Amino acid sequence: MIDKKTWQQFRDSGLLWWINMILHTFGWAIVVDVDGDGTISNAYPARVKFRGFDEKSNDEGYQIVSKYLKENAEQLENEAKD
Repeated sequence: MIDKKTWQQFRDSGLLWWINMILHTFGWAIVVDVDGDGTISNAYPARVKFRGFDEKSNDEGYQIVSKYLKENAEQLENEAKD
């Protein structure tokens, strides 16, 4: 099963932040270009020198991912069983 999603949906779920936390370990990140109106116009992998995020970004990221998990836990469990 494939259910295509947008970069905005991926970002809104908190998973872009989560994946970038992991990628930062290796000096990589997924970068999204956001236009003035908030639209994502491009996304690409990049090598980066920074590692991790500031405390405020991490707090927000954990809250967003936790909300995503809470709202999707039953579906995720069912998909894992299929």
